[in-house]
Formats: sequence, structure tokens, C-alpha cells
Amino acid sequence: MRDNWEWRHQIGRLSIFELVKKSRGAVLSWGWFFIKPAMYIFCFWFALEMGLRQGAASASGAPYILWLCAGIIPWFFMQDMINTGTDVLHRYPYLVNKIKFPISSISAIYTTATMLVQLMLMVVLFAIYFLCGQPLDIYLLQVPVLLVLMFVFWDMVSIAFSELSAVSKDVANLIQALSTPVFWLSGVIFSVSNIHVEWIQAVLNINPVTFFVSAFRAAFYEKTWIWENAGLCIGFAAVFVITAVFMVFVYKRLSKEVPDVL
Repeated sequence: MRDNWEWRHQIGRLSIFELVKKSRGAVLSWGWFFIKPAMYIFCFWFALEMGLRQGAASASGAPYILWLCAGIIPWFFMQDMINTGTDVLHRYPYLVNKIKFPISSISAIYTTATMLVQLMLMVVLFAIYFLCGQPLDIYLLQVPVLLVLMFVFWDMVSIAFSELSAVSKDVANLIQALSTPVFWLSGVIFSVSNIHVEWIQAVLNINPVTFFVSAFRAAFYEKTWIWENAGLCIGFAAVFVITAVFMVFVYKRLSKEVPDVL
């Protein structure tokens, strides 16, 4: 936390540079941050609502597209953190070897850049929310809290696993291989409340992806407070604490070895 605060200006500038680098050379530039998610959402909406007829309106009258977007837009952030954030040190080797830059802050660069894209997508989600005829209400106060919590949690994941990935490429390959199963098994495109098998519910309760997807849907679509689902909140709290402890342990053990490995 101290390193991130002291290097906050550099982190901010490098985060913007990361976004510029991603959009460089494309005619539509930053438009691709919206076009690719839009195509992704359309395919799932068409397949699930039009093809499989799984869509249903909520008690408030909100259509299925809002339910889908409320879960899948946060997934875009988590997907990037799983696929790239967990191996971010290989993305910025010059910051490790050539520039005196805190290793823990390198994860913050990518997390901040990814969160900036997520904030832009959140603007789109709010636009969809209002276009669906939904009013401003108190449940939306959960959204900024969830964004901060999502940033902190996945930044911790990035710090821990990027150092492990720097030491062993097998870690990065394993995590990236798990990205697709995590998507399909975490409730991103199905309602976890429809699963009534106790052991499956117990596993989902300790899945951070399930927590964030359910929490955003509670705010935008279901109009409930996330803490009403006590099992999910307790499970995420336990995972959050374990991740924090694990991150500190890995950082203390490997931070001095990473520059030599890279």
C-alpha cells in the first residue's frame, strides 16, 4: 500500500499509456473497448434468450438483457485479470530489470488500466439500465463499493500469482487454462439461485467470480442487498482474507528473486 501510494502518479500515467498502447494502430482506436464486449453480449443474448428461451423479466419488469449485462460486464474485468493480470510481470519486464519500480505496484498499473475500461463499460451498463426503464434507487449505492472491492481483490490476486508465474510458467498456463471453466461454472450466464445442490452451493459461495456477478445483479436487476445472501458474503470474506495472507507470504518470499528470474 505504501509503494502504491508513493508511486501513484507514475502508476496513473503508465495505466493511461497501457490503454493507448492497446488502441494504437486501430482506426476505431478506443472504440474497440466497447465493440468487442458488445459483440460478446449480443451473441450470448441471442443464444440464451432467442435460441434457448432462457430469458425472463424480473419482478420490477427489467428485461433479460439487463440481467445478462449486469453479470457479464464485470466478468470482462475479471477475465482480463485472470488471463493477463496473473502474469503481468512478463508484460512489463523493463520495470523490473531496468527501472527501480516497486514490484507490487506493477500489478496496480494493469489493474488500474483494466478498471478504467471497466468504468467506461459501467457507463454503458447504466445507459442500458435506464433504457430498460429502471429508476435510480438506493440499491445502486452498492455499485461503487463493489468496484473498489473488485479492484482491491483482483490486484491482490495479480500480485501473488504474477510473482509465482515469473518463477514458474506452469502457474500462468494453469490459471489461463482455468479461465474458460471459471466462466462457465461461476454463474456468469446462469442464476446460481436455481441450483439447489448443497455442495455445489458451498463451492459457489467461495468463488469470487460468483460473488461479484451476483452482487452486481443484486444491485442492477434483483433490487436486493448482497449481504442478504449471508453464505455468499461469508464465503467471499474468507477467500479475501486468505488471498491477502497468501499475497503477503508470496511477496515476502519471492519479490527479491523475481528480478533475477526475469
